[in-house]
Amino acid sequence: MTVFDDDALYAMLAGIPQWSGDTKAISRTVRARDFRAAIGIVNDVADAAEEADHHPDIDIRYNTLTFTLSTHSAGGVTSADVDLARTIDAIVNGRSTAS
Repeated sequence: MTVFDDDALYAMLAGIPQWSGDTKAISRTVRARDFRAAIGIVNDVADAAEEADHHPDIDIRYNTLTFTLSTHSAGGVTSADVDLARTIDAIVNGRSTAS
């Protein structure tokens, strides 16, 4: 997989506006309505990540989740990360979140 350069990454981020980062990693923070809802999102993301064989770093702070994506074997952000970011967005949008 090819790591995105700055121009390609910023073009990709335009299509996933709630994500930010640089060529090393992209991230998004989500606030769920409560802890149980946050864990539901994490469980759904875990299922999708297993299916894609591409796994995010996930930081859980009560009802606040931060997802960070990077293709470690490639040394930065690749199309696999953008694809999983879109999947995470669909999961989050399919659930009721506070923000």
